Amino acid sequence: MSEDVLLVKEEEGIVTLTLNRPEVMNSLNFPLLFALRDTVEGFRFRRDVRVVIVTGAGEKAFCSGADLKERASLPPEKVKEYIFTIRNLFTAIGDLNKPVIAAVNGIALGGGTELALASDIRIAAKSASMGLTETRLAIIPGAGGTQRLPRLVGRGKAKELIFTGRRVEAEEALRIGLVNQICEPAALLEECRKMAALICETGPIAIEQAKYAINHGIETDLATGLAIESNAYWVCIPTEDRLEGLTAFREKRKPVYQGK
Repeated sequence: MSEDVLLVKEEEGIVTLTLNRPEVMNSLNFPLLFALRDTVEGFRFRRDVRVVIVTGAGEKAFCSGADLKERASLPPEKVKEYIFTIRNLFTAIGDLNKPVIAAVNGIALGGGTELALASDIRIAAKSASMGLTETRLAIIPGAGGTQRLPRLVGRGKAKELIFTGRRVEAEEALRIGLVNQICEPAALLEECRKMAALICETGPIAIEQAKYAINHGIETDLATGLAIESNAYWVCIPTEDRLEGLTAFREKRKPVYQGK
């Protein structure tokens, strides 16, 4: 894994991953995809990692999507490998047993928007713009965009955005529910860390089970979703953390959760 294309900073349970190719608007080439894949999977069994923040280097771009210069040099079979790799990576991010916050610090197009969609929470700078622009290149979103966008903003709005390939600015992204929050560019990482710090106050196993219940329950009918929620709740009952939460409440102090 190249350490240059992906910067990793760990602090008090919060990991910040920075896509570090600002000279090409943090576009996703094979080395960066592989670096993200290996790093994200390395967090799965680490109890000391509570929240992951993903952002882009520089002030201009979060991620402009696929590296089109690399793409132009690839034969069709390598393009298929690229799509397979990026789709599986974003699925792994979506399924990671820890919350992922996308700090959208600038332009996020194509795969950049799909990376944000695969995250659990999206906070954008007011200078950011987002869009699934693939149809303007005579292709379609291939890393989950056609599936995740309608689940987030609704079928009609998703079709409009994908069919036209147009960009949306931060204010519109907030209005349609594409992002959770917008803020001044200089405050973006601070706002993301505030959100992450709030999450870090909660029970790790509870967060893992809540994410599992939401992700899998939303894909099915209500009765099945309630059964998924019930099973996820049962996982929390025998934990030390649940008892710690009750004890801390009784003793009027902040709980200290261990993920046990």
